[in-house]
Amino acid sequence: MTDSSDYTTLEITPTLFKARFARAAYTALVTVVWLIAMLRWCILWLTRSNQFERQRLERYGQLRSLPNGVKNGAWFHCVSVGEVVAASCVIKALLASSPNYPIIVTTTTSTGAQRVKEIFGTQMNLAHHYLPYDLPWLMHRFMRHIQPSQILITEVELWPNLVHHAARQDIPVTMINARMTEKSARQYAKISWLFMPMLAQLHHVCAQGQRDYNAYLGLGMESDKLTLTQNVKFDQVTDNHIPEPIQAFGDTLKAQGRKVLVVGSTHADEEVFWLSVYQQLLHTVPELVLVLVPRHPQRFDVVQGIINSHQLSCVRWTQKMELDRQTQVLLVDEMGVLTPLYHCADIAFVGGSLADRGGHNALEPASMGVPVLMGPHIYNNPVICDTLIQAGGLYIIQTEADAIEYCHRWLMQPEIAKQVGHKGLSVIQHNQGALSRTMHVINKIGTAR
Repeated sequence: MTDSSDYTTLEITPTLFKARFARAAYTALVTVVWLIAMLRWCILWLTRSNQFERQRLERYGQLRSLPNGVKNGAWFHCVSVGEVVAASCVIKALLASSPNYPIIVTTTTSTGAQRVKEIFGTQMNLAHHYLPYDLPWLMHRFMRHIQPSQILITEVELWPNLVHHAARQDIPVTMINARMTEKSARQYAKISWLFMPMLAQLHHVCAQGQRDYNAYLGLGMESDKLTLTQNVKFDQVTDNHIPEPIQAFGDTLKAQGRKVLVVGSTHADEEVFWLSVYQQLLHTVPELVLVLVPRHPQRFDVVQGIINSHQLSCVRWTQKMELDRQTQVLLVDEMGVLTPLYHCADIAFVGGSLADRGGHNALEPASMGVPVLMGPHIYNNPVICDTLIQAGGLYIIQTEADAIEYCHRWLMQPEIAKQVGHKGLSVIQHNQGALSRTMHVINKIGTAR
């Protein structure tokens, strides 16, 4: 890759000056954020707060000792849980073809870090590290520390200094399962002085849908650096494994004659909505149990308080063996449980869609043959959601009345629910192949080097 960022040999044109100024202003802003975050971390440490996490010091520049077997390989960056899950099938495919291939996975959240550990365990040639703040000196030190041969960013989060220093060191940066909403494209266009030079330095973009492909193209990405791979999540969900404890838990629910409504990845206000719906469904389906899975662990206790305010009997996942025929709500207070739990569901709701968060992964419950409900905010994965909607495997709700209508119909007529679930599963089976197309791009880059 040409070092387009080595300005010592280039004439400083007005466009180049604007790009340098934009990145300098961005760096100054990130420096302020970094200093404030460092101060907060120090306060948490001094007060011994429960929110304090020592390993998070890596976000501020600490470099952790890594095994030699994870250097000089692929660096996967994933924001949080969703991106880790999407990247996991690509990582597994790399390891299947090259078992000793070195891999570093970075995240910016502790939930993402936990998901890496849950998926890959003690894989010897794979390690996790928190991504440092996007400051030039931190990115330079980190890249020297891990010495990657290529960088693969999953879905979103393009960082100007990360991409800049990768270009200076001739390290190809590839976006995999790349997502670009129309809203994001408009925002990037407004900061074109910062964004366009970064876009030019990307080696390749694997777009997860036609919308995303068109958005990158419209922003100026060269067509020979763009590939419409489709969404690897269609391939990823077929790799689901149901742990024996969850299998046994599902069997216990069936033995109790329970019907199960799983409400997953919820944000604020979505729990209140579904607790109200649940209380109304109890009049006709008293054997129904509501399984609530908040998106973020820091909200577990908050959601417990909301459940208590509705005067419903509740047990938490850590006490699941205490669940009996009188239990009304199961609050899942553990990460990494939701996807296999959909296996136990009669109906599933995917959160972040009533709350305006763009909606989370509808493929996970659909892959279990479960009928799926979502709210109107599905812009994070529009192609996936539209495909499921058109096939009849996903239905959109706006009000409590909508939710009650669908749930009541499917709970009282399980054959109809089974047909809806089968339609969603068929969509997944007919839309696979993104993984092989993504791997073709990755291998081509590796061969070129």
